[in-house]
Amino acid sequence: MRSWIHSVRPLGGFDHAANPLRPTSPSTLPPLIEALSDTSGKQDGPLASALALLFEPSPALYSTLVPAVASHIKDAPPILSYRALIDASLGVISSWPDDLKAQFIAGHPRIGEVKGLSALSAQEQAAKATPPEVLARLAHLNACYEHRYPGLVYITFVNGRSRAEIKDEMEDVLGLEHSLSADEPPVTSRGAAEVGGSEWKKELERAVIDVGKIAKSRLKTLGADSEAAQA
Repeated sequence: MRSWIHSVRPLGGFDHAANPLRPTSPSTLPPLIEALSDTSGKQDGPLASALALLFEPSPALYSTLVPAVASHIKDAPPILSYRALIDASLGVISSWPDDLKAQFIAGHPRIGEVKGLSALSAQEQAAKATPPEVLARLAHLNACYEHRYPGLVYITFVNGRSRAEIKDEMEDVLGLEHSLSADEPPVTSRGAAEVGGSEWKKELERAVIDVGKIAKSRLKTLGADSEAAQA
């Protein structure tokens, strides 16, 4: 197992519930032209604010994605919409090593979390009321998933589905029977995929793709799906 995996918390790289970055994330996108013109690299700058709102704030976003996207904007053809900015960001992320991708997706909260969520994450996850037994099952499934795929957290494009529907999806991914058990099967029952192996990498890349889908869905929520840059 590669050494970096021991430096990240088993449940996502940093404490989501106590994540100091999320509560201060913005609730509206800045004008696109302001985001594209921002080369400051500051955490509260327009570009960082926009990317944090679309992708969720995380150390990897602020330390690596923001400066990389700012550099890309200077050298690439003009970006004319927020959708194009998301695509450019995903292009940058695709060039990252696996450990950095894993740290980046860990900015998203776990399915079933109810505390410390950004406004958009809370809206996306809680479109329908969730019974406590489903939340308990999801907590167990998250633990099972994170044992199976060390260093990863389960990311999926919810797209209006209930947490109960996502529970079934997680069980299918893990090859488990549908259940409401809060502690079965044992977390270690599925074994652990090799970090950097084909199964692990496939799951990582799927998560990155879904993060992009989430970001583009947020444009519609924010009323910025067709916003274009204006001089």
